[in-house]
Amino acid sequence: MTANSLAALDDCEVATAAAEAGAAVVRALYGGRLTRFDKGGGDFATIADVDAEKAILDVLHTARPADAVLGEEHGRQGAAEAAREWLVDPLCGTLNYAVGSMLVAVNVALRGGAAAVADPFSGETFFTDGRSARVRQEGIDTPLTPTSATHLVDVNLDPPFPSAPRFRAVDLLTRPEFVERFRPRVVSTTLALAWVAAGKRAAYVTDGGDLTGSVHFAAGIALCRAAGCVVTGIDGSPLGPSARGLVAAADPETHRLLMSMIRD
Repeated sequence: MTANSLAALDDCEVATAAAEAGAAVVRALYGGRLTRFDKGGGDFATIADVDAEKAILDVLHTARPADAVLGEEHGRQGAAEAAREWLVDPLCGTLNYAVGSMLVAVNVALRGGAAAVADPFSGETFFTDGRSARVRQEGIDTPLTPTSATHLVDVNLDPPFPSAPRFRAVDLLTRPEFVERFRPRVVSTTLALAWVAAGKRAAYVTDGGDLTGSVHFAAGIALCRAAGCVVTGIDGSPLGPSARGLVAAADPETHRLLMSMIRD
């Protein structure tokens, strides 16, 4: 797209175009030999993370040159006084990707506004303007409809565990009430949040601090909220600076059941 055509897009379309640009890079480099960049503590990025973020930044800088951008790999760019900030996770699920698993997501979110999550391998792009949420596949847009019908709950088991020992996600999976009602899944990518919004998962649970400003979680949270999911911290409180972790459930009953187990 030309600079003029990108500048003419609304924020939702910009988020979608940026996420799809990153997904194209992730897809193209899949299965090849990947240069790794050590981040310490066992974490690393690959050349796919770096190049996908560059592709996303190209779209955002062209379409919204006055906005700031916080990217996982390149840090914050743009004027310090910028009124708006984009949050970019170019490859959520790097560990999966590096070993040949296709369970990854490309996340782009305008803080407090539009967001998009692209699945490079299914061809699905989930997006929201902050009011409604849809998924695009093969040029067709369909509203996202959360449902708990699958009874599948994704749980993030990656450290750190700031709420331990009071809350540990792994303990939730051993509760008889959980096993009677749900089936656990661990995909190790925030693509699972888009799946809650789309009705592919009943819920998603993770520990952590305030995730609303996280490059990993912001886009998925925006999707779930716009789709009508129940989204709170692991203590049931509204998300925000004082919240811990995240419970995103397809409906109030699923959220109530999970909260009762977590609180116990």
